[in-house]
Amino acid sequence: MKRPKLKKASKRMTCHKRYKIQKKVREHHRKLRKEAKKRGHKKPRKDPGIPNSAPFKEALLREAELRKQQLEELKQQQKLVRQQEQEKKRKLEVDPGDEQSNVEPQQEFEEPKSKKAKLGKQNPKKLHCQELKKVIEASDVVLEVLDARDPLGCRCPQVEEAIVQSGHKKLVLVLNKSDLVPKENLENWLNYLNKELPTVVFKASTNLKNRGKMLKVKKKKTVPFQSKVCCGKEALCKLLGSFQQSCGKAIQVGVIGFPNVGKSSIINSLKHEPICNVGVPMGLTRSMQIVPLDKQITVIDSPCFIISPSNSSAALALRSPTSIEVLRPLEAASAILSQADSQQVVLKYTVPGYKDALDFFSKLAQRRGLHQKGGSPGVESAAKLLWSEWTGASLGYYCHPPTPWSPSPHLSEAMAANMKKGFNLEELETDNAHSIQVLKGPHLTNRILFRSSGLTNAIIEEADIPEELPRRKEHKQDGEDEGNVDGEDNAESSDVPPVEDTKEMLAVESTASKPSDRSFTLDKMSEEDDDAYDFKTDYV
Repeated sequence: MKRPKLKKASKRMTCHKRYKIQKKVREHHRKLRKEAKKRGHKKPRKDPGIPNSAPFKEALLREAELRKQQLEELKQQQKLVRQQEQEKKRKLEVDPGDEQSNVEPQQEFEEPKSKKAKLGKQNPKKLHCQELKKVIEASDVVLEVLDARDPLGCRCPQVEEAIVQSGHKKLVLVLNKSDLVPKENLENWLNYLNKELPTVVFKASTNLKNRGKMLKVKKKKTVPFQSKVCCGKEALCKLLGSFQQSCGKAIQVGVIGFPNVGKSSIINSLKHEPICNVGVPMGLTRSMQIVPLDKQITVIDSPCFIISPSNSSAALALRSPTSIEVLRPLEAASAILSQADSQQVVLKYTVPGYKDALDFFSKLAQRRGLHQKGGSPGVESAAKLLWSEWTGASLGYYCHPPTPWSPSPHLSEAMAANMKKGFNLEELETDNAHSIQVLKGPHLTNRILFRSSGLTNAIIEEADIPEELPRRKEHKQDGEDEGNVDGEDNAESSDVPPVEDTKEMLAVESTASKPSDRSFTLDKMSEEDDDAYDFKTDYV
């Protein structure tokens, strides 16, 4: 009987043939590697990143984030310029003969450039004020985010007064970063703040920093985002849901607060996704961002408050974003240190007793190995280290609430009662108690008692913001005589000491005096020569 033919040819091969193919492949790869070596091609080395032991890791990360933002802005500007050029070419192709059509697009494209230039020259503080006003006007409920480590220092009386005076808006306080505070202290603050406004205990999730990382984790583990990481989400959602039901319409919720209190991270935790930009630097959010939670509730992210310079130096150091305010780390860190308990600071940083701030920074620099070129301790680098830790989200310092409770001057009893209408406060109280039980308090060595400076004033009106940038440019463009006078004025007004200006002045004086000295010596020599030699007499 004839053997039936197979439908498909078999892919089986002898071992001899398979090994021969593998050998040829290896030889081919070896040849390619040799050629690449001759050409000088090398594999790009991976960036190892900043090690955890680096003393200025948070400061370096802030600088890297700022650089990324600047590059993104430049890319967007270049993209807009390219789009404008393409539109211009299209219009010229459509109407090549008409002179009027050639003139009109030029005017159209010149207008946005001038607008861009005006926006670029405009003070960023004014832009923040404009965006903040938009958020407050558009929202029905305003969530003021407070840092649980210093809740009173995160409250702004000017903004609260503006919200209360509107009449139809509700104000709710959110105690974020509540895991960095002892539980007893958190309960005391909750009782203190609940007397005026409804307060929610919250702990935002910290594992939603990068969208790509989150997607990778989901693919590998196939586990959704756990609610254990975020605490207080259910209480806040229930509170907003009860208010929405009492209103009977869709509501908009604005999230406001000082820099680095966790506004964007709260929105990311509520939305379950890393939608808003979150990072170590202060003042990352620069414009309002609308995020829909569901069909009935929409959340609006806002830029931070602009702190008023009339506040204390400790408040300025803790609440000023580095992208807006130019701070000197030595002054900022010494102001923070003056408000902290010295014994607990010594235990935290394992430093012997200190007399003043400079003594502490020198000892901290020796302890951490922060030295300058000559071997002297790096006082400024130690101050940067302390300042970055206190403005970050790792140090568990805490404040005691004022013992005699006194109502805020901008909130009367009738206003406070009006703010609590429409909310289910009994359910909120039980949810807050549950979230406090779930939270883990900080370690004993990480607790530092801090004296709060009270309510922090902010600038809301654009007219109150001083214009400093154009003045500095004018001083630079002036002449030498005017520059000297202006330099003295700047030395009095600005915070930076005028050491560089004095050096420049001395250098100018020395360079100016050198030619005059030379001319004086030459004249003297010429006079001496005239007296010493007589051309009328003959010398043999």
